[in-house]
Amino acid sequence: MKQKLNICLAKNICIFLITIYRNSFSFLLGPCCRFTPSCSLYALQSIERFGLKNGLILTFKRIIKCHPFHPGGYDPVPEITFQEVNGLIKK
Repeated sequence: MKQKLNICLAKNICIFLITIYRNSFSFLLGPCCRFTPSCSLYALQSIERFGLKNGLILTFKRIIKCHPFHPGGYDPVPEITFQEVNGLIKK
């Protein structure tokens, strides 16, 4: 029970920090993400949909793609399960 509470607390802290970034630093930097939805919104959605660990893994993979040599574009959080996403990514 305590471990579940700690995971929930960590998830809420992570969501809180991303929200602070979206409402402050992101405002100052302006729209510079090459993806839609933005990487910070993608992070929020993936953590909500797949939980903290899997959501952060998906977010990390998304941020790695965010560089000048990638065209960007529409890249939503997957609708399928994390295991299916992981299988598709490894292929």
